[in-house]
Formats: sequence, C-alpha cells, structure tokens
Amino acid sequence: MSRSTDCGPASPSGVAARIDRLPPTRYVWLLIVLVSFGAFFEIYDIALSAPLSLGLQAAGVFHRGGAGLFGLSDQATLIAVTFAGLYVGTLGFSAAADRFGRRPIFTFALVWYALATVVMGLQSTAAAIDLWRFIASIGVGLELVAIDCYLAELMPRSLRGRAFAVSASIQFLSTPLVAVLAWRLIPGDHLGVAGWRWLTFVPAIGALLIWWVRRALPESPRWLEAHGRAPEAEAVISRIEARVAADLGAPLPPPAAAQASGQDRREPAPAPSLWRPPYRRRTMVLVVFHLFQTLGYFGFSNWLPTLLVSEGITISKSLAYTAVLALVPPVAPLAFSLFADRAERKWLVVSGALLAAASGLLLSRMTQNSGFLLFTLIGSGVAIGNSLMSLAYHTYQSELFPTSIRARGVGFVYSFSRLTAIFSGYIIALVLDRAGAAWVFVTIASAMVVVALTIGLFGPRTRGLSLEEI
Repeated sequence: MSRSTDCGPASPSGVAARIDRLPPTRYVWLLIVLVSFGAFFEIYDIALSAPLSLGLQAAGVFHRGGAGLFGLSDQATLIAVTFAGLYVGTLGFSAAADRFGRRPIFTFALVWYALATVVMGLQSTAAAIDLWRFIASIGVGLELVAIDCYLAELMPRSLRGRAFAVSASIQFLSTPLVAVLAWRLIPGDHLGVAGWRWLTFVPAIGALLIWWVRRALPESPRWLEAHGRAPEAEAVISRIEARVAADLGAPLPPPAAAQASGQDRREPAPAPSLWRPPYRRRTMVLVVFHLFQTLGYFGFSNWLPTLLVSEGITISKSLAYTAVLALVPPVAPLAFSLFADRAERKWLVVSGALLAAASGLLLSRMTQNSGFLLFTLIGSGVAIGNSLMSLAYHTYQSELFPTSIRARGVGFVYSFSRLTAIFSGYIIALVLDRAGAAWVFVTIASAMVVVALTIGLFGPRTRGLSLEEI
C-alpha cells in the first residue's frame, strides 16, 4: 500500500472522505466511461421504438392504424410495453442493487437486456415481439437505477455533476447510432436477414464486452461499508487510491476530517426508510416531480413535430426540429459539465424545466412564414432545456437517499416517470383531438412549471456536500 492510501481501516465517514479527496485523473474518468456503457443501451432501447416499428411495418409483422393486437396500434402497443417493462424494472427489482451490490446487478441487468433483445429479434409475430420487448425493458429499468447509484457513490463530491454530464453525453450517442443504423438497414434484407432484426442484434455486442467491463469496475466501497464489509471496502478504496496516485505520479492529499454522522454514534441508528424523515419529504417531492416531468419531457420530444404540422408548419421544417433534437442530447451535456458542479443542482433542474416550457410556448407561435434560423433556435431551446433537466435530476435524485437504500429510493421515485410515460401519449393525443395543438403546448408547459415549483420550493440543496452530509 502506498503512503497516500495508509489511512487505516475503512469506516463509513473514512471511506467518504477518501473518495471525496480524489482528483479527476485518467482512472476516475475511465470509471465514468465504463459505468456509462450500460446506460448507453437504456437510451438505445428507447430510441429503438420508432425505427423498429417502421421496420416491422415494412416486414408485414406490424399493422398500420388500429389493425394491430386487440384493435390497437401496434406501434403504440410496442411503446407501451417498453415503458411498462421499464416501470417493472425500476420499481420491482431496483432493491436488488441494494441487497446484492452495484457491480453484479450492473452486469446481470445488461446481460439480461442484451439476451432478451436478441431473442426478440428472432420472433415473427407482434405478440411475441411485444412480450420479449417487455422482458428486455425490465433489464434496462434495473440497469439505469444501478448505474445512477454506482456513479454517485464512486465519484468525489467535486466531480459528481461533471461525471453525470459526461455520462449523459456518452449515453445519448446511442440516439444518432440508432438513426444511422435504421437508415442503412431499414427497409430491406441484409445477408438474408430483415433489417429490423439487425437493429435488435446490436445489444449482443454489449453482452460480449460486459465481462471485460466487469473486471475493470470495482464494487462501490460505500455500498460495502454500508453492509458491514469493512475489510473489502478498505481493499477496494486502497486499490482506487493506488491507481489515482499512479496517474498523478505523487501521493494523494490527505482526506478531510471525517464528518460525524448517524452511523458514527455508539447506539445503532434505526434502519433508514423512504417514509421516515428526512427521506419521506424527499420521496414525495420526487414522486410529484416524476409524474409531471415525463409529461413535459416526452410531450415535447415526441410530439412537437406532429403538433407543428397540425399548426400549419411544413413537414420539412418539422423534421428539421427532429434533427436538432437528435444532435442536442449528446452535445449539450458536455457544455453543462463546465458548470454542473458550480451551480446548485435543484436550480439546474428548475432552469431546464422553465427553459423547455418557455421555448415550447414560443415554438407554438411559429408560423409557416417564420424564419428557419429563429425556428431552429427556439427548437434548440426546448431540447437544451429537456437535456439540462434530465442530466440534473439524474444526479440529484441519486444524492438524496442514503447508500443502504439508494437503489430502492431511486427505483421507487423513478418508476413513476415510467408509469406516466405509458399513458402520456394517450393524454396528449386526447387533448390534441379535443382542444387542438395550442392547448397541448399549454398542457406540456404547465407540467414543466409544476416541475420547477416542486423542486424549487421543496427540494433540498446538495451542491458541494458529501453524500453522507446530504
């Protein structure tokens, strides 16, 4: 053990202090990239829905309009079972990451998703495809919860915001990847295999690489110490410190004095619960947040082209907005990383929601005669606001629960976004049909305002604090 890691046995406060003093070296950034690899497929899974539906329609597996299963749209059913699977994964299985650890669940969930998606690609009926899509999405829902917890616990407090920003950029690279693959593969056959099937085989690459990724990732030392495995926590944090010190070519600075916490008391603290103070209020705030942010986020990102066409904008201009939307998610988080740790997290959520709401309302005022530059600038405002809100809340919600129940807490509150996503399309379609596009814009913007008020008024502050202090 190097001089820089000779800090004695790991303790709850000692592990936190030793992680929080780590500088952002090459090894720390490598951990961020490796953890982000799993979340890449969560975004791939969601982005896959639209081109996969087109490919299945071209192949004659899916039917257009209401000629699908049970007299419903096959595309709508595919989207619904996707979010239903995400809901089951985040709510029903997220506690497994608290019980068994971050690394094994990270591995298990990604392999689950990859294998289930490949099996889906081998099916030939709408019912079988929907079934395996649901099963695959359960793995994705579990994966994202584990990744958010993993990233929050491995990163020093001065780097958490930037870490999530870079991770988001890596994840959203899957959006243009899906677009390019769909463009090249759909419609038609390749090597005697339908193009839509090739799209579903791509995640198998993740299954092949996951064993290498797993070897390179340590278990969360915070999770180990929270489960009474102090010797293992000591071994893991010492290895991390040794790698970081090797990158620096010098000993690490000494950790700050350990902060007193409930875990340091001589009498054991009661087991934390989502429904006991202070976590009860945080849980309720995040539940309300997710119920409304999903309506706002997916309302803008999925429906704006349709809404603009209904307002008289040409399809070409509407599709130009879609192109902007596809470019913003991978690029914007890199810009956000410049201030992600300098601004209070809750205010980043609020700013993103209000920017998306204001830009969406302005976009609803655009006409066929509006300049293309103005149109794309305001459209970019919607995409940037959505991206900022998404990045900030993923960081924020992972900070608000203690290590022992972090995955359970994140999974529980995040499941409400998946639940809302199942029905949000139907809600927006109903408003569009009954009241018109203008009221859809108002509905979506109002949801974003509720998001901003909920977090702004009731969300706690987290900037610059250790996870244990929060």
